[in-house]
Amino acid sequence: MNEKQIAAEKAIEFIQSGMILGLGTGSTINFFLKKLGEQIKKGLNITGVSSSNSTTSLALSYNIPLISINEVEEIDLTLDGADEVDKHFNGIKGGGGALLYEKLIASISKKNIWIIDSSKLVNTLGKFPLPLEIVSFGYKHTLLKLKQAGFNASLRMRNGEIFQSDGGNYIVDLIMNKIAYPEKLYKEIKLINGVIENGLFINTPDLVLVSSEDGVKVLENNSRTS
Repeated sequence: MNEKQIAAEKAIEFIQSGMILGLGTGSTINFFLKKLGEQIKKGLNITGVSSSNSTTSLALSYNIPLISINEVEEIDLTLDGADEVDKHFNGIKGGGGALLYEKLIASISKKNIWIIDSSKLVNTLGKFPLPLEIVSFGYKHTLLKLKQAGFNASLRMRNGEIFQSDGGNYIVDLIMNKIAYPEKLYKEIKLINGVIENGLFINTPDLVLVSSEDGVKVLENNSRTS
């Protein structure tokens, strides 16, 4: 069992019957969905709100009941992965291209838990490219604005075609190397016309489950739980 599987199994302990669960996107969440499906077979009663088409497809294959985000007022608990997490509980997400939907789900959740392996825990964000979701209309001008602002920005491609999010938007990746002030950068990028959202999640998780060879460490965000 690898670290992602170990962390995903630990996450099951935080789920109670009757919950509405936000379901993130990514390889770690895929392991979690499989385990969740097993618990549903044993009688666990939950309803999921999916953050992507890929998560929806996998959840349905495990017979996890789903409803639309527009059918709920709030979500009890959202479980998601992250590409990087720092000691201040800021993170980079969006490697899978679902950052906008993931952020919308997180914003209406009573509690957010991130599931990561130890390689994702960093002192400073930025080694992982920072994804931005931009509108397709005028995307070349948005790219130009980003470059004029000093960013090393590239349009995400897949199989020779422009990658599109589930919402039909484009993804731009910024090579940052180091993000000294995540909140400041988040606000700066949001002011650029054409940018819908960026992959900086500021002080979002209540708990981070970090899996390593020694087991799973639970990091509690006291600024959110106190």
